Amino acid sequence: MLESLQAYLSAAENLWMLRVFGVILATATLTLLARWLLARIGQRLARTQTLWDDAALTAAHKPLQALIWVLGLNLASNLIVAATDSEIFRHADRVRELLMIGILTWFLLRFASEAENALLSVPEGDGHIDATSTRAIAKLLRTAIIITAALMLLQKLGYSVSGVLAFGGIGGIAIGFAAKDLLANFFGGLMIYLDRPFSIGDSVRSPDRNIEGTVEYIGWRQTRIRTFDMRPLYVPNSTFASIAVENPSRMTHRRISQVLGVRYEDWQRLPALVDNIRAMLAQHDGIAQDQTMVVNFEKFSDSSLDILIYCFTKTSDFIEFHAVRQDIFFRILEIVDAEGAEIAFPTRTLHVASAPSGGLAP
Repeated sequence: MLESLQAYLSAAENLWMLRVFGVILATATLTLLARWLLARIGQRLARTQTLWDDAALTAAHKPLQALIWVLGLNLASNLIVAATDSEIFRHADRVRELLMIGILTWFLLRFASEAENALLSVPEGDGHIDATSTRAIAKLLRTAIIITAALMLLQKLGYSVSGVLAFGGIGGIAIGFAAKDLLANFFGGLMIYLDRPFSIGDSVRSPDRNIEGTVEYIGWRQTRIRTFDMRPLYVPNSTFASIAVENPSRMTHRRISQVLGVRYEDWQRLPALVDNIRAMLAQHDGIAQDQTMVVNFEKFSDSSLDILIYCFTKTSDFIEFHAVRQDIFFRILEIVDAEGAEIAFPTRTLHVASAPSGGLAP
């Protein structure tokens, strides 16, 4: 009888161990099945034009596998507690809740990053969203996810969230005084994201400061600008709240403003020069005809008669603009030469008075 009871207990002990092993095996099998299923779904979603489903599926790969393992190990720990009454596994449910909050946070952060990358990959003119706005929204979203997850974890651990918020309000005042420059840069970055005076890739300059170059990165504390001599320039974001910033990248046209000086001997040729230059600009493919165009005799200078040439190019690209301006200057020189005139250069005429009739005194 005693031997039968011992055999039964031994079989019962082996039974719960087999159940735990079966749960772990089923968890591993379910993980592989989920991985295969997500791969099949990904092949189908790749044929669609929607970005969000691809981002959600990519973000869910690893968190879903982690969730399956958490649930499987939690079930296994409950079987162990029921069979052995082990103290170490009694907190499995609380650990499971904390891990599930962490997995959900992990998934949301991955989804925000994947969605950001997907939106940035959209080509221009096809529902493209500004890169600066996309990065700003993604950063704000990730910050909100992390703060919310931290508050949920504190609540699960038994801490009063209202007390934490109250402490944070009092501590925030002290931190605000201690880190006012950091906060000023943070809100300066926020204003850049909201007002968007410039975006990544824009060429900017400031007439108030020695700032000129191409924007490479806009952070919460500082903005990195690559100067035209290829040096990195790090500008605190609070600086942009007190200076004027020019953004040549958003120009619609570029201006040509030039004064052409001809000799005083060529004054009779001025009307023909003005008319021919104006006609040349009116027919030039690189000049915007809907913008202001001025070709007029402007003033009498010390050594020349000045003709003002003022117009705008169709292109705003820096290199193309210089090519168009060079071609216009060459054509102006041809017009001046064809009219028999010459470009004036600084000259000075010296008048010597004649000597008295009696000659110079010895």
